Amino acid sequence: MGKAMFYHLTQRPLEVTLAMLLEKSLQAGWRVCVRGCDDARIEWLDQKLWQISPPEGFLPHGQAGGAHDALQPVLLTTAQKAGNAPACLMAIDGAEVAAAEVQAMERVCILFDGTDAQAVSAARGQWKALTDAGCAAQYWSEDSGRWQMKAEKAAPLSP
Repeated sequence: MGKAMFYHLTQRPLEVTLAMLLEKSLQAGWRVCVRGCDDARIEWLDQKLWQISPPEGFLPHGQAGGAHDALQPVLLTTAQKAGNAPACLMAIDGAEVAAAEVQAMERVCILFDGTDAQAVSAARGQWKALTDAGCAAQYWSEDSGRWQMKAEKAAPLSP
């Protein structure tokens, strides 16, 4: 059973934090789905991720709908189902995440803009819905300039 990790973005832009998290996920050996809500935003993110490369190479990824979706280490999509059998889901811009997805994945990351009151409110709603459904969750903030865990809720123990 995985956990939902909420990332409250206040210092770095989405694409920088996302690239860092994607690198860590790929180092763990996971395939990743990045789920957004808007095709134009996914296209923008695709371009940004090609520009933000780790020091030792590039961040391999592709947009859903191509001939090789199943082979993509990182697949960018607006769809609920990813074609690359991900172990990790990263939700951006308020994309929906179901409790069953959190429980089935190694990790779910929910990234939200801390300067957008609507995004913060939506993330609070997701936190409540997922933790009420029994998902483990952590809340991370970069207010101090570095990432720090500010809250954690464990999954209930199984009988």
